[in-house]
Amino acid sequence: MTTALIVLLALGLDAALGEPRRAHPLVGFGRLVRAVETRLYAPRRMVGVLAWCVVVLPLVGLTWLLSSRLQASTPWLADGFAMSVLYLAVGHRSLADHAMPVARALRGGDLMAARSAVGRMVSRDTPSLDAAQVAAAATESVLENGNDAVFGALFWFIVLGAPGAVLYRLGNTLDAMWGYRTPRYERFGWAAARIDDVLNYVPARLTALSYVLLGHASCAWRCWRRQAPAWDSPNAGPVMAAGAGALQVQLGGAAPYDGVWEPRPSLGEGRAADAQAIEQALRLVRRSVMLWLAVLWLVVLAGRATHA
Repeated sequence: MTTALIVLLALGLDAALGEPRRAHPLVGFGRLVRAVETRLYAPRRMVGVLAWCVVVLPLVGLTWLLSSRLQASTPWLADGFAMSVLYLAVGHRSLADHAMPVARALRGGDLMAARSAVGRMVSRDTPSLDAAQVAAAATESVLENGNDAVFGALFWFIVLGAPGAVLYRLGNTLDAMWGYRTPRYERFGWAAARIDDVLNYVPARLTALSYVLLGHASCAWRCWRRQAPAWDSPNAGPVMAAGAGALQVQLGGAAPYDGVWEPRPSLGEGRAADAQAIEQALRLVRRSVMLWLAVLWLVVLAGRATHA
């Protein structure tokens, strides 16, 4: 019961406040990551493993220690601490805060504003994108970050409590900073990328399943089976393919990075992406959050009935 209530309250806090506008802990974590990289960097996998452990494990351990001490002395403070940690780990509202300006600009015919807004969501070169490509980029980001910014943190919080949420959020952030196949990070960032793959394996498939259940199920399932294996990421592939199929919209395809159009597999079926697709992706993630909450509470109530 306590876990389900904490999840509900943390999501409610996120809906009401969104991400902290000042002094978000991840900003400080980013500075720590850059400092450790400066001190330890070498193009070797084992150095990357060491760097990952140095920046992640002490913070996870500190979270576990605080949770344990508070639980032993003042349980209600432990619950408040856990709720605060989960609130900081999830970013459900931020999906809409970033994606809706893109949709509004597209609906208003302002392609320049849409390109600028989507540039705050994705790493590709946005000035060369047309309207459909801008909409596709925003839709892909919403679907993928449904897992990365919401469901992954929820899953690990439910499994391991506050330390699990911290482990997931920091691991995911490190993947975003180090997990690139570039000359600098291909070996040093190997551990960050692989650990993130492991942490996301189950949440990503639960997210994809949620998209299947709450969208166009047959199309979503077909796209997941046929298209996901061709995607580079073992976790983004199922999430984005199932999400594109659930919305019956075309995503994926070539995208520009550093001035070069890189080929990517196609995702989904149906119409080209547009402002409506962005809004539908946000609703799909929102309904998936409600599904997760409903399932969590049903499990809790079933457990209480069993022990009654």
